[in-house]
Amino acid sequence: MGGRRQRRTSQKTKFIFIIAIVLVELLVFFSGYFIGRVTSQKTVSGKKEPSQKTEPDSIEQEIKKDEAVDAIMQDMSLSDMVYQMMFVTPESITKVGAVIKAGDATKAALEKYPVGGIIYSTNNLKTREQTIEMLKNTQEYSKIPLFISVDEEGGRVARLGNNAEMGTTKHPSMQKIGETKDPQKAYEVGKTMGTELSGLGFNVDFAPDADVLVNKDNKEIGDRSFGSDADIVSEMVENFVRGIQENGVSATLKHFPGQASTSTDPHTGYSESTRTIDQLRETELLPFKAGIAEGADFVMISHMTLVNALKEKVPASVSKEIITDLLINELGYTGIIITDSFSMGAITKKYKPDEAAIMAINAGADMILMTPDLETVHDAIVKAVESGEIPRERIEESVRKILKLKIKKNLIVESD
Repeated sequence: MGGRRQRRTSQKTKFIFIIAIVLVELLVFFSGYFIGRVTSQKTVSGKKEPSQKTEPDSIEQEIKKDEAVDAIMQDMSLSDMVYQMMFVTPESITKVGAVIKAGDATKAALEKYPVGGIIYSTNNLKTREQTIEMLKNTQEYSKIPLFISVDEEGGRVARLGNNAEMGTTKHPSMQKIGETKDPQKAYEVGKTMGTELSGLGFNVDFAPDADVLVNKDNKEIGDRSFGSDADIVSEMVENFVRGIQENGVSATLKHFPGQASTSTDPHTGYSESTRTIDQLRETELLPFKAGIAEGADFVMISHMTLVNALKEKVPASVSKEIITDLLINELGYTGIIITDSFSMGAITKKYKPDEAAIMAINAGADMILMTPDLETVHDAIVKAVESGEIPRERIEESVRKILKLKIKKNLIVESD
C-alpha cells in the first residue's frame, strides 16, 4: 500500500516537472517571436530609416555619447559655449571682404571666435575645386568641428545649382516638385542634394522650405514652397528630409511656424501674420510635424509676428510661446532650433543685436544665425549668464544638443 502511494507521488511529481518544462519552452519561444517582430520593423522596404526615427541608440550608446559630450564641455569656458551657439558668415569672423579661401586669417579667426557653424553664400563659392579646398581647410582649423551650411533649396534659392562652375544639379523650384504630387520626386531631390553637398564639404542645408503657401500673393516664399495643400507639402517635406539626411547632410525645416501667410518680407522690416493658433495647427504646422517625425536635425524660426496667436506681440524668433511652448512642448521637437538671420530688418529695425540674442536664447533657441555684431552679442550673453538673466543651464542645454549632433554626424569622433 505504501509502495503504491510512493509510486503515485513520484509519477505526479514527474508530470508536474514535465508541464513546467513545456511552459518554460513556450515562454522562450514567444519571447523570441516578439523580439523578432520588433527587430523586423526597424527597416521599411529595404531602406534604412533615420536613427532618430526608428533606430534609437541603445542605452549604452547614449551613455557613451553623453560621456563624450561631458568630456568636451569640461574643457569649455562659458565663452566657448556661447560661441558654439553662433552660426556666422566667414566674413563676420575674418573681418575681410568676400572670403573665397581659408588660410591664416581663417585659422586665427577660429581660434579667437570658436563658433558652432559657418554659412556660405554665392560670393564665397566660385568653383568646385576652390570650394572643396576652402571648406576642408576651414574644418581643419576649428578645434570643435563646424556645422558648414548653405542655402540650397532649388529654384531661385540655389547658391550652388545656379553656378555652372560648381558641377552640381540645377533643380527646379519646389513648387514644380509639389505639382507632380509624387513624393518620390522630393526624395530624389533631397538625395541628390545630400550627395552633392556632402561631396563638397557641407554638412547642413538650410532646406527644405516647409511653408504652406496660404497667401498666394506672398512673393518672399512663393515658388519656394511645395504648394498650398498642407497634406501634399507634408509628404514632400518628409521625403526631402529622408533623402538629404540619408546622404550625410542635415535638413533644416523652415520657416517655423509657417511664414507664407504674410504679405511683407521680414528681410526688409516688420512682417506679421493674422493666423490664429488653431489655423496654424490645422494647416501650417502639418509639414513641420512630418519633417520632425522624419528626424530633421534643425528647425529654423521665422521673424514674423503672429498678432492673433501670441499674447506677446514679438517676432516668432524671440518668442517663448512659439519656440518653447509650441515647438518644443507641443510638437515634441528635440533637435537644434536656429533663428532665421538676425541681420534681417524684422530684427534689426526693432532690437539691438544683443537684446534680440538674449531674448531668443531665453525663448529656447539653440543657435543664433548671422548676428550683425558677433563680439558684442557674445559679451552680452556671457554677462547675462553671469548676472542670472540667462540661466547657465539654458546655455549648457543648447551646447549639449549641438555637440551630440556633431557626434551623431561623425564630425566629432568618439574615442574608444
